[in-house]
Amino acid sequence: MKSAFFEKAQRFGKSFMLPIAVLPAAGLLLGIGGAFSNEATIEAYPFLDQPWLQAIFITMSSAGDIVFANLAVIFAVGVAIGLARSDKGTAGLAAMLGYLVMNATINAILTITGNLAPEEEMAEVGQGMLLGIQSLETGVFGGVVVGLMTYWLHNRYNKIELPRFLGFFGGSRFIPIITAFSSIILGLLLYIVWPSIQSVIFSMGGLIEATGYIGTLIYGFILRLLGPFGLHHIFYIPFWTTSLGGTMEIGGSIIEGTQRIFFAQLSEGSVDQFFIGTARFMSGRHITMMFGLIGACLAMYHMAKPENKKKVFGFLFSAALTSFLTGITEPIEFSFLFLAPLLYVVHAFYDGLAFMLAHIFEITIGQTFSGGFIDFVLFGVLQGNDKTNWMMVPVIGVPWFFLYYFTFRFAIGKFNLKTPGREEKNEAEMMEGTERAKAILDGLGGKINVKDLDSCATRLRVSVYSTENISKEKLEHTGAKGVVTSGNGVQVIYGPEVTGIKNEVEEAMGEND
Repeated sequence: MKSAFFEKAQRFGKSFMLPIAVLPAAGLLLGIGGAFSNEATIEAYPFLDQPWLQAIFITMSSAGDIVFANLAVIFAVGVAIGLARSDKGTAGLAAMLGYLVMNATINAILTITGNLAPEEEMAEVGQGMLLGIQSLETGVFGGVVVGLMTYWLHNRYNKIELPRFLGFFGGSRFIPIITAFSSIILGLLLYIVWPSIQSVIFSMGGLIEATGYIGTLIYGFILRLLGPFGLHHIFYIPFWTTSLGGTMEIGGSIIEGTQRIFFAQLSEGSVDQFFIGTARFMSGRHITMMFGLIGACLAMYHMAKPENKKKVFGFLFSAALTSFLTGITEPIEFSFLFLAPLLYVVHAFYDGLAFMLAHIFEITIGQTFSGGFIDFVLFGVLQGNDKTNWMMVPVIGVPWFFLYYFTFRFAIGKFNLKTPGREEKNEAEMMEGTERAKAILDGLGGKINVKDLDSCATRLRVSVYSTENISKEKLEHTGAKGVVTSGNGVQVIYGPEVTGIKNEVEEAMGEND
């Protein structure tokens, strides 16, 4: 029972690696482009206001932003493809369709009930534009739910047989159909339950404001828990943009919200130290993003299996660099969130502590949208230590690096967590390229026994001179899910990756000819 659970958990976690792989590059583009094309940054540093420079930064920002703006649908498709055991393309297409139908259903209900908010009020009521559809902001959570639902439907119905007059719609073709109808029901359910979830998130603000340093810890903890699911915007935006984050008179005007106050002070110029709300609701991010998670990446690299270290180095390094420079942490967090949820809770608690320490030591470094090195330099170092107390960030950050490193290293080893590079591989998965191709040929009785080789969607179709030389056991060791013989024809079932396998076998057959 326990083994089966961990096997499923590992498959679930691995299904996230496909969408995760695109995030570091997108994060660098968005982080660098967004930071240097931001109006507040340009106003503070006029030398950046060059048309050719801004053209580059705006393009970079747009290229990265489109990925993060559509993260939910990317995860819907990625989870469905990653979990499906066969016919993965159909699962991905069905998930995409399901996500569209779910949000279109929510949009229709909002319209019918008169609850569709005007554009300027969407953020206040938890609505947003998703692939051109105004819907509830369910974030990555909504995408993951669609992906899981699609996988379940695909696993259950991808071999369904319908009456003869409906036979064309049987099997794989049935999956997009049943997913679309199921997504209507899912959209209705989310319309009913999601506003209550949003309301709970909104209501936490009052508790945080009233509880001092402990409230700051709670703020950071909740913010980190909500982050990977894309729900953190609902939580922190009121602190950054409304009176919940503080009120101050600047230049004869009343300014509300931590971020607005910080940039108003930045424009004013004559300030001894920036608003303390900046320490409560912003500055703690730098400690975690520039130091803590870098230690986590190093720990995961050191705990990877020796034969996998080279393979995971590129991903972990780019994810760490993205976090350090831009403050975008999803590539790192998704790599262990579902494989080690308890470890993620510890990470969220550490992040809360980082916010609390920033509050205690009055570190008042503002930010455009995240807490990486770029914002640290622009709105911390270059503003002077007297105004921001930025020197405390590395003072706290270095111990934070080691805190994360040793925590992650201990937990991974103690509980054998399947973080990147520690996945169990069966014999077939360990075979690659030529080695697997030669093993397949050996199972087919050698290339001298192969008359003709082709493939369909999921299986090798082989004509042989003699089926007596076929070894099903050897073929199954190469990852085959089944072997079917009929006359001199052999079908070796692998799944949708069979095209690549066929090419490998053809190359092996051509050697020394």
